[in-house]
Amino acid sequence: MSNNLLKISPVQDLLSKKYFIPAYQRGYRWGPMEVEALLKDIVEFKDSPKGQSNEEGKEPFYCLQPVVVKKSGKDVWEVIDGQQRLTTILLILFYFNQTEFKKPKPLYSLKYETREDSENFLAKIEEEDFARDNVDYFHIHSAYKKIDDWFTKIEKSNQAIKGDFYSSLINQVKVIWYAIEDDNQSVIDIFTRLNIGKIPLTNAELIKAMFLRKDNFDQARASLKQIQIAAEWDSIEQTLQQDEFWYFVYDTSNPLKYENRIEYIFDLMYHRKREHEYYYTFLEFVKEVEKTKDKNGKALIDTLWLEIKEYFLILEEWYSNREWYHLIGYLVACGKSVNDLKKETKNKTKSEFKVHLYDLIKQQVNFIIDDLEYGRSKDNEKIRKVLLLFNIQTLVVNSGADMRFPFHRYKKENWDIEHIYSQTDQELKGVNQKKAWIKDMLEYITGKSVNDLSFEGASTNESEHHSSYDPVESLTKKLLDNYREEGITNEIFDLLKKEVEAHYKVNTDEIESKDGISNLALLDDFTNRSYKNALFFIKRKKIVENDQVGKFVPICTKNVFLKYYSKQLDEVMHWKSSDAEHYLNAIHNTLSEFLPKEDKR
Repeated sequence: MSNNLLKISPVQDLLSKKYFIPAYQRGYRWGPMEVEALLKDIVEFKDSPKGQSNEEGKEPFYCLQPVVVKKSGKDVWEVIDGQQRLTTILLILFYFNQTEFKKPKPLYSLKYETREDSENFLAKIEEEDFARDNVDYFHIHSAYKKIDDWFTKIEKSNQAIKGDFYSSLINQVKVIWYAIEDDNQSVIDIFTRLNIGKIPLTNAELIKAMFLRKDNFDQARASLKQIQIAAEWDSIEQTLQQDEFWYFVYDTSNPLKYENRIEYIFDLMYHRKREHEYYYTFLEFVKEVEKTKDKNGKALIDTLWLEIKEYFLILEEWYSNREWYHLIGYLVACGKSVNDLKKETKNKTKSEFKVHLYDLIKQQVNFIIDDLEYGRSKDNEKIRKVLLLFNIQTLVVNSGADMRFPFHRYKKENWDIEHIYSQTDQELKGVNQKKAWIKDMLEYITGKSVNDLSFEGASTNESEHHSSYDPVESLTKKLLDNYREEGITNEIFDLLKKEVEAHYKVNTDEIESKDGISNLALLDDFTNRSYKNALFFIKRKKIVENDQVGKFVPICTKNVFLKYYSKQLDEVMHWKSSDAEHYLNAIHNTLSEFLPKEDKR
């Protein structure tokens, strides 16, 4: 990267150069739609407020995506990426030479390795026979015809566009010129990545190349400064690549995904929004570089780099402070802007900032939690916020354990809301769900995988009063017989379920509100789907199994199913109304600093 040349070049600078399109590229393929889109974009930019001179008197510009090239012999540039744009711009320039200028203006030349006469294709571009020669020429001819038709239509509608279009194209339309000067970088590898892999140059890569330009530094210390910035850049990127750090500061609702995660820092600094163009952040950085240039044209690279490091160091400080980690991590998970939080740290002492974080969290849970009901769209997100805060605050108050809430697990595994006491009557639909419920019961009763069962127990018709009758054995046989059947009717399943519930004394002390927060917990999406229809003791068994093999279970979810919050442990098989009440009390007590005063118990 340090040996590559990066600059923003107007179309004017492309003129009089020679470009070579190597055989490994597929050729020109833009259709009329892409050509018209480019023409419209240039006109719309020219006529928009963005296209007018700004307050500083600097000429604004419309920027195209990168043109990636490498020097190939004397005065010839091999085009690695950008041939579609270069060809289309050349066709527009040629059109103006043919229709507007008595004396032709300078152009640039394009030569395709696979077409021997391609250097002279402009001379016969308007001929119909030219379009039949090969597929490249067909598309080039079609593109030129579209340019001609588009300007003709504009002229007929009396729109005075053509007059200053050329000037705007030459001076205000620019490309990101990226010249590969590093002999260790294979043009084939770069092309494969940019074209076949459909992975464009990222904002971060372009900004890094801009930072590491040799002309940024005094010649005597250029190499040393390049090494220093590159090493510090890599150190920041390595930290951000650690999921524990990354998901602490990254909001997964952000539609922008990052190959180079340092780009997220730049997006934050330059306030990139989802509606902005792809290279918005890089272009904003270029503007910042221009602002810092001294009278000799040298940019204050050290100052710019220091700003980036300081921004990152603030995030690192948040991460290192255990309490701030939890408070800020929670707010980010709830959609709070990192930029807003950073702005709010300014001119605040650490104690003042902590108080401010508490105030922000209070705003997130400023409602009566006893009134929440799962299933109401406005309540679901509130329930999630309460349960998440309950898990986080449980760890925060237990500072001696030095445990941290895993925001990376929470965000990557899509934690969902789960009923503690199952709503099986409402949820079991179809043969597959019924069989899944039977499978859970069989594995609970026998302690074996259902695939390992070959049960030949007592007949299902055998009298309960017979001396050899075993109710568990009989129930297991009925469950297994129905599991192996291709179908199972609702009537048969309902009878079987009632027998199971009667045997295990289910519903003897049903909780008051199945959809209230006293019957809800957080669980990762995969585990939630796998047992959401199961009875309490089945869920409890799976929670314990997951914990035994080291699978992460939210601490409060584990506490619930182990009845940590229950004051009486006379019955571990069922979730009773008293358990739900004690659980709700625990939520109130743990979150007493955040919930509205009238909601405290």
